[in-house]
Amino acid sequence: MESVLIVDDEKNTRQGLGMALSENYDVSCAANADEALRIMQAQQFDAIITDLRMSGKSGLNLIDEAILMPNKPVCIMMTAYGNIDVAVEAMKHGASDFLTKPIDISRLEAVLARALKKRREKHSEPRTAAAKNQVFDSEIIAASDVMKNVLAQALKVAPTKATIMITGETGTGKELVAEFIHRNSPRKDANFVPVHCAAIPANLIESELFGYEKGAFTGASSRKAGRFEAANGGTLFLDEIGEIDLPTQVKLLRFLETRKIERLGSVEETPLDVRLVCATNRNLKDMAKSGDFREDLYYRLNVVEIRIPPLRERRQDIAPLVNFYMEKYAKENGAKNIKVSPKTMEILENYSWKGNIRELRNFCENAVVLRNSDTIGESSLDSRFFEAPEPEISDSDSFKLTTFDKKENELALIKKAIEKCGGNKTKAAELLGISRRTLHRKLGGD
Repeated sequence: MESVLIVDDEKNTRQGLGMALSENYDVSCAANADEALRIMQAQQFDAIITDLRMSGKSGLNLIDEAILMPNKPVCIMMTAYGNIDVAVEAMKHGASDFLTKPIDISRLEAVLARALKKRREKHSEPRTAAAKNQVFDSEIIAASDVMKNVLAQALKVAPTKATIMITGETGTGKELVAEFIHRNSPRKDANFVPVHCAAIPANLIESELFGYEKGAFTGASSRKAGRFEAANGGTLFLDEIGEIDLPTQVKLLRFLETRKIERLGSVEETPLDVRLVCATNRNLKDMAKSGDFREDLYYRLNVVEIRIPPLRERRQDIAPLVNFYMEKYAKENGAKNIKVSPKTMEILENYSWKGNIRELRNFCENAVVLRNSDTIGESSLDSRFFEAPEPEISDSDSFKLTTFDKKENELALIKKAIEKCGGNKTKAAELLGISRRTLHRKLGGD
């Protein structure tokens, strides 16, 4: 039986909730956060249900401590002061859901059951060698050779302690690859903590990452653990690392040199065991040269670089991705057997996808929701799919062919690509950024 700890300074509330949940769960109760922490040190819980405002430490403080526990219980916040700002703050602290008082018991039971089910599924993920080496991992599709190489590189570095830099355009799936590395590392049973640096205001990023002590600044009414501490024993993923300001860069460099952090307002250093994986869609080397990013930090972060190619460089992944997301959104919307017509799929395979997988995913959801039949045809495509992009041909070492304006130029580029690839038409098609089927059609079925 799964265990639940209810924390509320109102006796009637905690006893009433305890009685309601005791039929299906092993329930314990605490009158405040300090008592809850003492109980949690002696017993592990699968879930924590806590009030927000209590005498002493708040429910947010309790959640900060709970998510650092080795077993990481799911946390559900309750409050009589329900508003969107409090809900967002609770989620930021690690709460899986948020309920306002008076508590609807049936809703609480549903929320708790859903959160625990998700936790069980996460803990029961297969860890076999075959599962680790699969090319379809969650939403990572690796039908193309270039993407298979990305996953092979990720699997190679996953067991190491090396700091990793993932580069690639927006929407290419950098966070998915970071999580793939974590799941295939010795840290897989500890926390994977993603931080989207661009979404955090510059004046808050330092306290978010490193935490702060009570009184460190106006409004710091209690100590708060940062994301580094939440990732202790696991992996911290810093997305858009290039957005971090210079003062925070100094502290980040200090951590990489000492493996210790210093909370804002503290004079003591805390040793941590955190594996750092970063990502960026910017050129950090150029930023380092211009002084916008510390050069010494750049070299400490860029121990191993994994580049995720955009979709236009791995067009063999487009059809499998489309099929994956069509099935995903069909299931979510109660539809079955949705297919994409061959002509429509060819158009999708030859589209530039400037927004990469994020754009493709949004297209698939829109197509499923607004479909007129179970077959997605050309009528489902808006004007962007029929606009001819500018020809894109890179330097002498590589080619990109995204449109054909003149027949002679088209054939010349195709033949040059085939020659460069030693006659291998599959590699030539990938080099040109088109499908093999399109290449054959352009060559007259050759």
